[in-house]
Amino acid sequence: MTLDKLSSSLTGAIKKLFKAGVVDEAAVKELVRDIQRALLQSDVNVQLVLQISKNIEERALKEKVPPGVSRREHVIKVVYEELTRFIGDKPVPLKVEPGKKKTIMLVGIQGSGKTTQASKLARYFQKRGLKVGLIAADTFRPGAYAQLQQLAARINVPIYGDAKAKDPVKVAKEGFKQFMDRDLIIVDTAGRHKEEKDLIKEMKDIEKGINPNEIIMVIDGTIGQQALAQAKTFHEATPIGAIIVTKLDGSSRGGGALSAVAATGAPIKFIGTGEKIEDLEAFVPSRFVGRLLGMGDLETLLEKVHDAEIKVPPKKAKEILSGNFTLTDMYEQFAAVKNMGPFSKVMKMLPGMSQQNIPDEMLNNAEGRLDTWQIIIQSMTPAEKENPKILNSSRARRIARGSGTTEKDVKELLKQYVMMRKMLKMFKRKKRLPFGLGGGKGMPPMGY
Repeated sequence: MTLDKLSSSLTGAIKKLFKAGVVDEAAVKELVRDIQRALLQSDVNVQLVLQISKNIEERALKEKVPPGVSRREHVIKVVYEELTRFIGDKPVPLKVEPGKKKTIMLVGIQGSGKTTQASKLARYFQKRGLKVGLIAADTFRPGAYAQLQQLAARINVPIYGDAKAKDPVKVAKEGFKQFMDRDLIIVDTAGRHKEEKDLIKEMKDIEKGINPNEIIMVIDGTIGQQALAQAKTFHEATPIGAIIVTKLDGSSRGGGALSAVAATGAPIKFIGTGEKIEDLEAFVPSRFVGRLLGMGDLETLLEKVHDAEIKVPPKKAKEILSGNFTLTDMYEQFAAVKNMGPFSKVMKMLPGMSQQNIPDEMLNNAEGRLDTWQIIIQSMTPAEKENPKILNSSRARRIARGSGTTEKDVKELLKQYVMMRKMLKMFKRKKRLPFGLGGGKGMPPMGY
């Protein structure tokens, strides 16, 4: 069962409890059976499922309900807490501070996505104002250096490596010397199988050579319970301090991997949620379970808004609030909205929205509309972008032909532009400035 289906099954079990006339022992046991079925189908270990089920049932039936809370609400709280506990309980953040150099070494099985995760980690900390350096110490896989080099160039992060090098320990040491001025050094190593003794030895040698502050194992979230054996084998070779679980988008069977990894005792610190370089999240068990149960995740959503902010110079901010909001500014807003990720993911972070069964077609149409509007703006002249008032019917026809759209699409865009412009003026009148236009760090996307 995929994560999307697991979420749907768990949400369905909660809905059934809400609809029950009375929350008695029979209703609780039915809820537990539904949860058991959902977890087992998601490849969670049988013994772990039985333990979770036992804990939920005992607490739901025996704990005293706090004052002011209904039994129904208490049971749901118990489910939330027990599911959170089994995948990590409290978050364990990866702390990196400016001026205090930290080295991270990535290890894992071939094909787990280490090289991609190295660039994602670099981007994650780069966005938080830290200086990052990447070391390509995978001298085993052909093209590994070229891949990391290409990814690093996209985010403008320096990389050290040598496509012809044969000694990964030497590469790691030299890279370490090159990046003495960096806040964070991320070392990408060769993928290996747990039975490949030579490569396991190489991993140990690299560790001794650079003495990293932390070793992070990258695990493919689609492999299910096999993750447990992998994590244990690597942990015996080098002290695994944390884990990144990749490919935890809605289509993966991530339940088994998450539960298996949690059983090793090494905390999951990040999860990869998509293919884009921005698709990496700090793992907070309570937020993750909240999304699975349809309760939303506003904190992660706010972080995505913050990451998508458009940095607006003070002079430009004053112009925008005075009414000089151009189609170029609007284009940047659309780009920021899209940077937050697919609408389907964003909607699931809003409390209750994942329970609304919003058709995928509707979400895809919304994303498609932003794409269309961006193409339309790209087809305009600089004068038209800066002064939309000059857009008459003949210009609209030309823009529609040039962008492969219709005049109706162009008019719809202009209507949206007028609405956004009015909204900004309203902020000024009420003296409540949008974040970023009155001393904040940036300008969050305003929607469409």
